[in-house]
Amino acid sequence: MSAPECVVVGSGPNGLAAAIALARQGRAVLVVEGADTIGGGTRSAALTLPGFVHDICSAVHPMAVVSPFLQSLPLHEHGLEWVHPETPFAHPLDNGKAAALERSVDATAEGVDEDARAYRKLMQPLAAGAANLFGDMLGPFRLPRHPILGMRFGLRALHSGKGLAEAWFRTDSAKAIVAGLAAHAVLPLEQSPGGAVALMLGLAGHAAGWPFPKGGAQKIADALASYLRSLGGRIETGRPVKSVDEFAGAKAILLDVTPKQILALAGHKLPASYRRALERFRYGPGVFKLDWALSAPIPWLAAECRRTGTVHVGGTLEEVAAAEAAPWKGEHAEKPFVLVAQPTPFDPTRAPEGKHVAWGYCHVPHGSTVDMTDRIEAQIERYAPGFRDVILARHTMNTAAMEAHNPNYIGGDIAGGVVDWWQLFTRPVARLNPYTTPVKGLYICSSSTPPGGGVHGMCGYFAAQAALRRL
Repeated sequence: MSAPECVVVGSGPNGLAAAIALARQGRAVLVVEGADTIGGGTRSAALTLPGFVHDICSAVHPMAVVSPFLQSLPLHEHGLEWVHPETPFAHPLDNGKAAALERSVDATAEGVDEDARAYRKLMQPLAAGAANLFGDMLGPFRLPRHPILGMRFGLRALHSGKGLAEAWFRTDSAKAIVAGLAAHAVLPLEQSPGGAVALMLGLAGHAAGWPFPKGGAQKIADALASYLRSLGGRIETGRPVKSVDEFAGAKAILLDVTPKQILALAGHKLPASYRRALERFRYGPGVFKLDWALSAPIPWLAAECRRTGTVHVGGTLEEVAAAEAAPWKGEHAEKPFVLVAQPTPFDPTRAPEGKHVAWGYCHVPHGSTVDMTDRIEAQIERYAPGFRDVILARHTMNTAAMEAHNPNYIGGDIAGGVVDWWQLFTRPVARLNPYTTPVKGLYICSSSTPPGGGVHGMCGYFAAQAALRRL
């Protein structure tokens, strides 16, 4: 076959998004994937028992359904169907009830009692302009097209996660909602921009929900790949890349990998100053993950937890803050904050009739090999007595297993690197166009570029735009 004009190394959502953006402009594109299956962080497999489909990493995808680029693609024509639980997420508390973020700002406010007015004041103005806000914020640092809206968001987003919760709310319920959202930043809750992450994810819930793909996360990658092929793009799997020199004839090479792999693949071509900058890139805590095959749904005490696909398990704001601070001190929380996904009450296609799947993970120190199974299951049992009784089988992945599954997860870091203020806008290095490198025709399109982790494809889209401007 003819040599490709553009090569994308890595078939995660960003790599596939970059390839699609190039192919839509008539460029001949080849995606090269070292694993036998495409998808990177959006893969599914039978990890426990026959007939049980588990998401290996990402499971719930609020940023995919608000992504300006992914929403511009006809992925529904290529087999992608979103499942929307009634409630985006819930956060159980020890009183047998749970705080819940509902699709409606008003409905959420009604659930936080005396904080109802404060919740409306915080979220309603931002939710009204959510689509414009996502268009401005999901990308590199630039002047917003909607400056007043951006300023309103920015004033709130300057807080840490804990600071945002304490500045606006008095009740445990409202504070718990913010705590669970901020924990997705993989930062101590006392550190900004945890508040910005909390606001963006909360707004996504109000604007579009927290859905998941029918049949598993693999369906996202499969739909992207199908659309890419319809545009003439090609994909090769089972082809590990050792050096960018393998694609000497390509006009553009886009790397859906993190700085550590960039150095391995292209370090011999990069100037010393750029290599040193990549070497300074910081990776964050890892994750310990569990997948369960279940004989029945998780028996949550709180009704709110039974009508959502996502449950934030961790107790009060103070408990979540303590759990999220531990990995940064090299410690393993006795009561970790656990992200739980439970798709089968809403998508029965993933398990045999009457059976269920669920996954949960907690943050652990970078590179940890400590088994957190008992601690994670104890946290769930705390709010769902009898949970262990419905477990048919379990599958565990520590940080080493996560990295073996996906080489981008260095030390178990699934976010592509620390997302503090400095590294949010200078990922992977401080550069006017972070997707370019000093080497002509070499670009970076991974989550180690803005806007960072999450299944949204925007890193790939902006890297492709950088390449198209130079082609």
